[in-house]
Amino acid sequence: MTASIDRDALPYRPCVGIMLLNDRGEVFVARRCGSEADWQMPQGGVDDGEDARSAAFRELEEEIGTAKAEFIAMTAAPHRYDLPDDLLGKVWKGRWRGQEQMWMLARFTGTETDIRLDTDHPEFDAWKWIDAEELPDLIVAFKRPVYESVLAEFRPLIARAKG
Repeated sequence: MTASIDRDALPYRPCVGIMLLNDRGEVFVARRCGSEADWQMPQGGVDDGEDARSAAFRELEEEIGTAKAEFIAMTAAPHRYDLPDDLLGKVWKGRWRGQEQMWMLARFTGTETDIRLDTDHPEFDAWKWIDAEELPDLIVAFKRPVYESVLAEFRPLIARAKG
């Protein structure tokens, strides 16, 4: 970490994440543009005056081209992660130490043709549906504890979605 950056003085970025399920109970993941291995669920910042649920649907629209989904649940509390030292001060214009995320579980109600990664500001270049238990192995290491916690919280609801 650069000596000029005081991690403890930086706030967490208010954020939402979306675990989107299809009708088979599989989870949507997308690969970050320019990466061969960085997969994640949709997520993004919460705008001033916006609630987490509204932000989640907006982020779906912005990141995967559709907000065709129905709300199932929200995490009981936010989940935090810190950026690793090599990214601190480099992403988000150096304003944040990491993210504090509320996670939403939602059921996808559209068709696969509704999913479009060619949005105004593309973040992903590929997507797929996976078994939820695969999530922790696909995510970058510094976000893995959040994914494991969110998965643990939503696991009973995912099992019900598989019917």
